[in-house]
Amino acid sequence: MKHFLPALVLLAACSTATPDPAPAPEAAPAPEAENTFVFQAEQDTTPRVTGIGGIFFETADPTALNAWYGEHLGLAIDPFGSPFEFRNANNPEEVNYLRWSPAAQNTEYFAPSTTGVMINYRVHNLEALVRNLEAAGVEMLDSMMVVDYGKFIHFMDPQGNKVELWEPVDAVLTEMGGETTK
Repeated sequence: MKHFLPALVLLAACSTATPDPAPAPEAAPAPEAENTFVFQAEQDTTPRVTGIGGIFFETADPTALNAWYGEHLGLAIDPFGSPFEFRNANNPEEVNYLRWSPAAQNTEYFAPSTTGVMINYRVHNLEALVRNLEAAGVEMLDSMMVVDYGKFIHFMDPQGNKVELWEPVDAVLTEMGGETTK
């Protein structure tokens, strides 16, 4: 079932000009109404994945691999890999991010998975999505972590891959600044 949060945006156009008592025939007609109401599209709050938030994988030498990708493929590299910047398809003014990140082979970050890779999914309405997953028998690996740039939680998929869910607050990442891959 979809849940919707209707939003109403009121735009009031007020005219301060004094109308000409006898306008010339070629003059533009006066506005039909001084107040205009615009209804914003309903906001869908259905809990779901909205995109990829990160790709994390093990490698023998993450520092060397980061440097190689920076030099040969032009990725903007920081100590955690590369932040990719893109625009939200539903709101092109909004900047979103994806993290590409090689990790050391001995990391425990992917545990209990043994695959050496983890996908981070950007999600909408994380709390409701977690409730839906738990109702379907999916066990969360940890408690929801809330930080200034979003909320995170992990679970194992049916094939034994650790999955990270992230409800982002992209504006915080934008404020943090730094070079990004575009």
